[in-house]
Amino acid sequence: MAAGDAGDAVDLDQAVSGPPRDIVAGIGFRHATQAGEIVALVQQGLEASGRPPSRLRALATAEDRAGEAAFCEAAERLGCSAIGVASEALRAVDARVPTRSARMEAERGIGSLAEAAALAGAGAGAVLILPRIASAGATLALANVSA
Repeated sequence: MAAGDAGDAVDLDQAVSGPPRDIVAGIGFRHATQAGEIVALVQQGLEASGRPPSRLRALATAEDRAGEAAFCEAAERLGCSAIGVASEALRAVDARVPTRSARMEAERGIGSLAEAAALAGAGAGAVLILPRIASAGATLALANVSA
């Protein structure tokens, strides 16, 4: 059967549900950072990775920062969930974090909050698809949820 025929279940599923929401954006941010800066950085990262915004499943950050207004507002504006990742989960993926920040290692015991949050937030088997990038007040990394 040719692609697009009525019997092609994969194409039918995609037509009904759209593209998979399989990208988690790990976010690190300063206390004064505004939601707009986080949104712009996520959009920049998605574009750089060649992924459409419709694939964004969640923003992830450290559990103790997940309730902050700028983070929650950014997730709402991007149409995805906002999740907090426990310190233990961040440390559990640290061996897979390529970026090493001396400040983050001293504060949280991890190399990069953005990369660790993306990997831990995306779950077991997640793959980092965009290493950490930064704006003036935020950092971002993207991970693909395991299939």
